[in-house]
Amino acid sequence: MKANCWVAPNRVAIEEVPDPTVLNPRDAVVKVTSAAICGSDLHLLDGLIPAMKRGDVLGHEFMGEIVELGSGARDGLRVGDRVVVGFPIACGDCASCQRGLYSVCENSNPNAAIAETAMGHTPAGIFGYSHLMGGYAGGQAEYVRVPYADVGALKIEDGLADEQVLFLSDVLPTGYMAAEIGDVKPGDVVAVWGAGPVGQFAAVSAFLLGAEQVVVIDRFPYRLRIARDKAGAETINYEETDVLDTLREMTAGRGPDVCIDAVGMEGHHASAALHAYDRAKQAVKAETDRPHALREAILACRNGGTVSAIGAYGGFIDKFPMGSFMNRSLTLRSGQAHVQRYMRPLLERIRKGEIDPSFIITHTMRLDDTPHGYDIFKNKQDDCLKVVLKP
Repeated sequence: MKANCWVAPNRVAIEEVPDPTVLNPRDAVVKVTSAAICGSDLHLLDGLIPAMKRGDVLGHEFMGEIVELGSGARDGLRVGDRVVVGFPIACGDCASCQRGLYSVCENSNPNAAIAETAMGHTPAGIFGYSHLMGGYAGGQAEYVRVPYADVGALKIEDGLADEQVLFLSDVLPTGYMAAEIGDVKPGDVVAVWGAGPVGQFAAVSAFLLGAEQVVVIDRFPYRLRIARDKAGAETINYEETDVLDTLREMTAGRGPDVCIDAVGMEGHHASAALHAYDRAKQAVKAETDRPHALREAILACRNGGTVSAIGAYGGFIDKFPMGSFMNRSLTLRSGQAHVQRYMRPLLERIRKGEIDPSFIITHTMRLDDTPHGYDIFKNKQDDCLKVVLKP
């Protein structure tokens, strides 16, 4: 079959790889009908996530039709079912899964020892996201093996288009969880750093949870336009105005109640000098991540407020403003999205018309064109916000 494979930093290619098969009783093999390129895939492209190997199949946002099913699959799955697959691989039975913490499943990462060396404890396995996270083949392919399919695969039984439900695999639950763990309450002012797909859905979700005002911060005019037109947010271009001063003015000096970092490890700073500082430290491995958005979110948040860090981080950061965080009684919450917790509730919101996630799609391509999709997505060309792939 054809699949999009990691070749080397800043290089992917469509290659022929072996067809997947059922290996365990709760496995399924899914014929992919739609997949997507995620912002966190760019961390792999850029070589910032360790333990990538040439030929690794990428992609953790996908859906399709079950064509093969193991004998032990539960939850009524059948061959022929149309399913969306959540990106964390979760057993459903361990202590973490029983608490709804699916992205830290204790049983799904066969390379737990590698992750424990880097992180102390292992998170769950993730499709197409390095051998640190299990070495599982991803969904930017014609077919994919889905372990624990009875936990991770959600049946779609009505006439909703792929484009309406595909993002239940990752970015919609991730954006929603960003707002939820931020403890957004009716009347709150919420600031979101990053107008990519997760930031867009975080803004929409903040309004769903009752926020009175949502402000999205980015530097690309087309992404800010989508945040205004589709998510209903106010916007700040951080290359044109000082973010901290502007947020103080918008909140009578208090700061936002909730600040969401939807940027993560490849943050950019308006100051060329500050950006170069973190790029240099990253280049010499003195830090792995550029946490510009996280630093600013902490400084911006009102006293006693909550910072929600949903942007992906891979390792260690520098100059964390601990004095501000501690002395001003802030709360910091984070995590890879526990997607399985949110898939069904968010599917109901889609069915009711409360949200149509398809608004983030700007490009649809054949699987063969995936390398071009990575190029325009990474470089913000052709007003690219989200690429959907059709095998």
